[in-house]
Amino acid sequence: MDLDKLVAELKEEADRLGRAIAALLGSALSGGGKKKSVGRPKGTASKSRKRGGLTPEGRKRLSIAMKKRWAERRKMGL
Repeated sequence: MDLDKLVAELKEEADRLGRAIAALLGSALSGGGKKKSVGRPKGTASKSRKRGGLTPEGRKRLSIAMKKRWAERRKMGL
């Protein structure tokens, strides 16, 4: 088999596969009239979203650490 003929057949096959993939993607994207929404689902307002916070123990540790830092800064005269 000639190399040029083999390359030509492979290119034809690639074109055929490309058209088949485009047809499949086109039908998948149309989705039967359904439009896919983008973003946050409806009904999930940002106010209702629960955010993580400090536990009472974590707040206490943070308070102690900040008081320690402030005391060190006062010692240095800043």
